Amino acid sequence: MAKADEKNYESLSGEVDSIIFKSEETGFCVLMLNSGDDLVTVVGELGDVEEGEELSLTGEYTTHTKYGEQFKVVMFERTLPQTSDAILKYLSSGAISGIGPVLAKKLVKTFGEDTLEVIDTNPERLTEIAGITSKKAKKICEDFRSTFAVRSLMTFLSKMGVPVSFGVKAWQRWGDPVLEMIKANPYLLCSYGVDLPFSKADEMAAALNLAKDSAFRIKAGVEYVLSENAGSGHTCLPLDTLEKLSMSFLEITAEQFRQVLGEQLADENLFLYKKGKRDFIMLRDYYKAEEYIARRLCVMRQLTYDNHIDFSPVIDLEEENNGITYEILQRKAINLALSKGFLVLTGGPGTGKTTTLNAIISLYQQQGMNVMICAPTGRAAKRIADLTGYEAKTIHRLLEVEYTVGDQLRFKHDENEPLDCDALIIDEMSMVDSVLFEAVLRAISVTCKLVLVGDSDQLPSVGAGNVLKDIIESGAMSVVQLREIFRQAQSSEIVMNAHKIVNGEDIDYTVKDKDFFFFQRLEYQGLQELVVELCRKRLPKAYGLSPLTDIQVISPTRQGPAGTVELNKLLQAQLNPRQAGKSEIKTPVYTYRAGDKVMQTKNDYEILWKKQDDNGKTESGSGIFNGDIGIIQSVNSILKTAVIDFEGRVAVYSLPMLDNLELAYAITVHKSQGSEFEVVILTVFKGYDKLYYRNLLYTAVTRARKLLIIVGSKKRVEYMINNDRRNLRYTALKNMLVEMVAQDDEQSGEDVMI
Repeated sequence: MAKADEKNYESLSGEVDSIIFKSEETGFCVLMLNSGDDLVTVVGELGDVEEGEELSLTGEYTTHTKYGEQFKVVMFERTLPQTSDAILKYLSSGAISGIGPVLAKKLVKTFGEDTLEVIDTNPERLTEIAGITSKKAKKICEDFRSTFAVRSLMTFLSKMGVPVSFGVKAWQRWGDPVLEMIKANPYLLCSYGVDLPFSKADEMAAALNLAKDSAFRIKAGVEYVLSENAGSGHTCLPLDTLEKLSMSFLEITAEQFRQVLGEQLADENLFLYKKGKRDFIMLRDYYKAEEYIARRLCVMRQLTYDNHIDFSPVIDLEEENNGITYEILQRKAINLALSKGFLVLTGGPGTGKTTTLNAIISLYQQQGMNVMICAPTGRAAKRIADLTGYEAKTIHRLLEVEYTVGDQLRFKHDENEPLDCDALIIDEMSMVDSVLFEAVLRAISVTCKLVLVGDSDQLPSVGAGNVLKDIIESGAMSVVQLREIFRQAQSSEIVMNAHKIVNGEDIDYTVKDKDFFFFQRLEYQGLQELVVELCRKRLPKAYGLSPLTDIQVISPTRQGPAGTVELNKLLQAQLNPRQAGKSEIKTPVYTYRAGDKVMQTKNDYEILWKKQDDNGKTESGSGIFNGDIGIIQSVNSILKTAVIDFEGRVAVYSLPMLDNLELAYAITVHKSQGSEFEVVILTVFKGYDKLYYRNLLYTAVTRARKLLIIVGSKKRVEYMINNDRRNLRYTALKNMLVEMVAQDDEQSGEDVMI
């Protein structure tokens, strides 16, 4: 589950000068605020705000491509009046239910400038005024606190050292009562969607004298352990493992753990799943996701298992029309795609996946089907579009991202508004996690054909789950694994070495005349110098390549002299050095200037971009996604903005937005997944052993389209080839599928051939 980022929000106060736009339905406003020094354009959900009101705002400055600089509000409040006259005027206006002009005058006469503080903190004193009962005093206090709940919440959290961003999310989720809820249980702030670090909630709990063995703390701590492990790809954990981790982390007894776990299971905040003789515990989102995937795939299987139509004559005609002869497994895959509702098409490089997929798409369209193609990332979508000649979108763009209250992400297309397609093809399926695949299945009808294309020998998804591998290994669904390496691919050392790596065989380091080179460098300085020289001089001179668009340096790690952070600084210094007159923007990690190659490191669905086609027509859209690579076109050091071209999509970045960028002359293997580059320079040297394993090397090698150069240690490469201990992922999907299929077959009383 994704963690919320802490943002450095700013404060702004002043009087509403004019309202430019206001929506009665949503409360969204555009207004001009007189801050004393200047008029500031303010945008946000400000409700029934009126001209002349004094506002205190919390938010951030953003730059709109059309309207320029704006202050985007995430939270606001009417400013409390300070003087007796101002308080009297405020209370007389009817701002607080139950207080009119007469009662307002009595209150201010009695309590003066302390009137509002008395209402908020000592409401029992209001009974000193004739006519105010205890019940009415309580009601006045409640109405006042409701009006100024945000002020009280932020003041409290500020004293606790909690960033404003977490308070905003908490208030958006729980509303006015949130302050009292947090005081009773600060671990609420660890909930999904607010995501305060557990350690910070622990500090708050200690300050509030909450016991370390509190059920609130144990519940949050157990969920935290599960969430942290979900970050490593696990959708579940063995009960015994979770118990040991939780006892150690929380310093509690087994009895305390089991007591709270029982309550969490009873409340269905956590779920127990049995795999064989071992019990596993799952967070609600992952249990629901994998259970839904298994159930939905079984439904697709039931709807299509008895379809035994032979489409060989149609495939023969497709061969004739395209001058292609499909091998046996390719024909099998095409036949299954036509006859069944579900197919996994897998195989390594050079085995004909794209050729097979093109035939499937062509025959689907000949049948009058509306075919949609998608991939997990923008670069993967562009790649499959280039290979097939058909439009492809990212999964998020296809499903259309929307936001609910509290900025929670959801998709427009689901069971209530499914995609209008008869066949959906997902490429690079190994990158798709459980929660995202659940969303895809919810967005297609049960009769929609689904083709999953991927290579299970590549790295699994960044998010939790191992969907492609689980489906293949379950044996429950139609799977075709292409194995034959076609003759034209056999001339490629990249392809042949990739298959050797998968099979655990040593690669040939001596070949120097094809598309693969190995350079032994056993010292960091020598490795760094060669990488820079290859990018700056040797490859551009020998092959006419661009260091920015054609060459990609890849490393298994971010850290160390051979990691991406250090290599990026060295490459930037040589390929795009500081020059007099060239503007720069500095961030805590990098300095950016025009001409730099950069990568987006976090999905941002709100970034606006424009794209111009070959005919000069301009398309507008939003969303720059994790892994998207771009080139900085220009930098304005005064406005602190950068204009970045992401392969045709041009976006303007403000200074805060640059925090989600990093230099991309060198990127990690994980960030490269789903992309292909003309030339890849792979550094393989010293590093953390757990990062150096076979399918990471395989994934890196298969990123190169025309030329692969490995720089580093031959011994380290051999270690990776021999290290087939892939990172174990605990998931439930495979077992759920096997169990559900077995139940279906038992109920039908038939042996179903897949």
